Amino acid sequence: MPKSMQLEVITPSKLFYKGEVELVIVRTLTGDEGFMAGHTWAVKLLDAGELWFQEAGSKDFRVTAIAGGYIDVKDNIIIFTDAAEWPEDIDVERAQREKEKAENWLKNPSDDDSEIARAKIAILKSLTRMRVKEGGHRRKR
Repeated sequence: MPKSMQLEVITPSKLFYKGEVELVIVRTLTGDEGFMAGHTWAVKLLDAGELWFQEAGSKDFRVTAIAGGYIDVKDNIIIFTDAAEWPEDIDVERAQREKEKAENWLKNPSDDDSEIARAKIAILKSLTRMRVKEGGHRRKR
């Protein structure tokens, strides 16, 4: 049986997930990265994206949408994120409205670079939420 480690996903309002996992895949600022038990210790910034993990003893992966943050990899893994959502909790219509609102704002942006960056992040988060609702980009075809 493969080695496992504890994964915790923490948002500002709650402990979103805690359990034994064999593999964790996240979107870092440089691309997707995977972590298993015994991985070299690391702290990495996360981009908004999908979090995939394989629970101990399972062949299937669970997927959730996360809103960036950072991952702390030691003997266990802790992910700190502003928001996390399971696919069944995602409101696709709301995500679509948020995406359209940000896209419309970008058609006539202000000169404030931070506002432009926020709009682009809002679009990325909405796209991630919609993709996770559909099973994620790693889903079986």
